Amino acid sequence: MTNKDIKYWIGLSMIPRIGRVKLSQLESYFGSLETAWQANPAELKRSGLDSSSINAIAHWRPKISLEAEMEKLDRYGVKALTWHDPDYPPRLKEIYDYPPILYVRGSLLPQDEWCLAVVGTRRATAYGRQATEEIVADLARNKITIVSGLARGIDSIAHHSALEAGGRTISVFASGLDIVYPAENATLARSIIQQGAVISEYPLGTRPRADNFPRRNRIMSGLSLGVLVVEADETSGAMITAHLALEQNREVFAVPGSILSPASRGTNHLIQEGAKLIRDYTDILEELNLTAVAHQMEIKEVIPASKTESLLLKQLGTEPTHIDEVCRGSGLPTSVVSSTLAMMELKGLVKQVGTMNYVLSREAREAYRVKVD
Repeated sequence: MTNKDIKYWIGLSMIPRIGRVKLSQLESYFGSLETAWQANPAELKRSGLDSSSINAIAHWRPKISLEAEMEKLDRYGVKALTWHDPDYPPRLKEIYDYPPILYVRGSLLPQDEWCLAVVGTRRATAYGRQATEEIVADLARNKITIVSGLARGIDSIAHHSALEAGGRTISVFASGLDIVYPAENATLARSIIQQGAVISEYPLGTRPRADNFPRRNRIMSGLSLGVLVVEADETSGAMITAHLALEQNREVFAVPGSILSPASRGTNHLIQEGAKLIRDYTDILEELNLTAVAHQMEIKEVIPASKTESLLLKQLGTEPTHIDEVCRGSGLPTSVVSSTLAMMELKGLVKQVGTMNYVLSREAREAYRVKVD
């Protein structure tokens, strides 16, 4: 579609009350949205539009500069895709309320067809962070594109983990692509553009209003083969995304958590309702029948360099252990334990999760055959 055509799609889609159904109606009647944009009220009425929509067009059309909108897209490096564009994600068109225009900054590739939405609380626990980092990194290494919403907490962790693993990730905005929300994630957004895309149905300049977020969530689930919820309260936005996924006939996955943790109430409830319980990334690949597509990760051998490292490894497992407990269990002084753990973390043997709490890295668990089920 040419710039000449796209500007009329953008102009009409910016008018309140003109959504996918009415745009389709206008295109069908007039043959092109350029003709629809130029139509007078009588012609619009003959197309079947109701009077309030006709009044909205008459009111807003003189206020919208199509040339200015196109100049903004060019300035920010944003591409606008209509549902006719071959780059428009085909899976997104399967949902009922798919956006007529998708604004894209970065690149959408054919391989992004294999993508998974990862969502969760903005107040991630150490457990939620660790689970997200490990599962997402493994999925990214297996060529699964990670979709999320750039929010604080699980969303941001998911994006970071995919990028650090060398994978692709897509962020769906609840605002125009020139407004990063939260602002603290501006650097993250730039990295996502380099290794994936940021997308939105909202034109440039749109502020992130509260009612934009639930609508944004339908795009996240609609793009994806399924939705993974890591941590969520029962009334959170992540739960909205999970329920939208079910309505869209997408798979829903959930990481189980403590029955005493408020952050796990939503995920445990989803499992109770039939969501797939996830222990690691292989559960997702198997459920989505992607094991043949994905590239299995090679596990490097991990060898402790000293008796001290061997002793400390025996004190750690999959649950976070505070450094004080490691000192008591090993009988070593705090200074020795602290310096050794710091060196082991650099080598990839252990990970610090939370303040002075440590777990074995996934590589170490594999090497030492630590049972994690």
